[in-house]
Amino acid sequence: MKNVQLRHSLLLLLTATIWGVAFVAQSVGMDYVEPFTFNCVRCLIGGLVLIPCIWFLNRGKEKDAPWPEERRRQRKVLLRGGLFCGLCLFAASNFQQFGIQYTTVGKAGFITACYIIIVPVIGSLFLKKRCSGLVWVSVALALCGLYLLCITGEFSIGKGDLLVFICAVLFSVHILVIDHFSPLTDGVKMSCIQFFVCGILSGIAMFLTESPNLGNILAAYLPLLYAGVFSCGVAYTLQIVGQRDMNPAVASLILSLESCISVLAGWLILGQRLSARELTGCLVMFAAIILAQQVTKE
Repeated sequence: MKNVQLRHSLLLLLTATIWGVAFVAQSVGMDYVEPFTFNCVRCLIGGLVLIPCIWFLNRGKEKDAPWPEERRRQRKVLLRGGLFCGLCLFAASNFQQFGIQYTTVGKAGFITACYIIIVPVIGSLFLKKRCSGLVWVSVALALCGLYLLCITGEFSIGKGDLLVFICAVLFSVHILVIDHFSPLTDGVKMSCIQFFVCGILSGIAMFLTESPNLGNILAAYLPLLYAGVFSCGVAYTLQIVGQRDMNPAVASLILSLESCISVLAGWLILGQRLSARELTGCLVMFAAIILAQQVTKE
């Protein structure tokens, strides 16, 4: 069991790494296309990438297929999970995209990562998922690290801050929905469905509110491919697989490392330097994750 927990923790850490680097791709991509357009294209790419993966992973399993009634039941669970995950992803990712336009990147990163405390709060209050005191200490430590990492000026609440906070709540719901459905169905198939749901909904919103231009989309092909293939197709699938049998509060702490990694990616790829304060925030975040992992050893 300990080896399984470690493997799942490493999968979630890889997820956070991919997402952290994706902030660079997202920043560059927004120079060419609008929020709904970006999310529509990246999610559809993510869904298409997973189709051959599903075919490959399910080769030779036809002989082990369950009885028709059981197959229908499993299909209903899969579709329900993919639909709910897709709706949460659509709402959360687009609230984030619009919120970033009205606030600073530092504030947006800090507020979004507040899901590390919202997840255990929602889980404890509504889902009866109890967390040990060690998890709560880790949450507090992680929030301190995120503050040092992201907030460099006076903290105030504005329109963008509110939109990004709603995004953090929605990502918390997304994590808990995955926690519910991932043990019940095929994680890769559910991930594929959620991307098509999110992509189609974003596409509808794109045509209703934006003016998509094929030339601009093609100009943004590199960030869109990274965001679609890696951030969506790979990372969100790793999240679903990695969260299986994991405490959702611990999972959210590991995933919040994307904030640290995004700063490191900006430093390495865009030449942005880390201050002593930001480096301290990264170290505090890593300490919080290590402390949280002690829960999995109990």
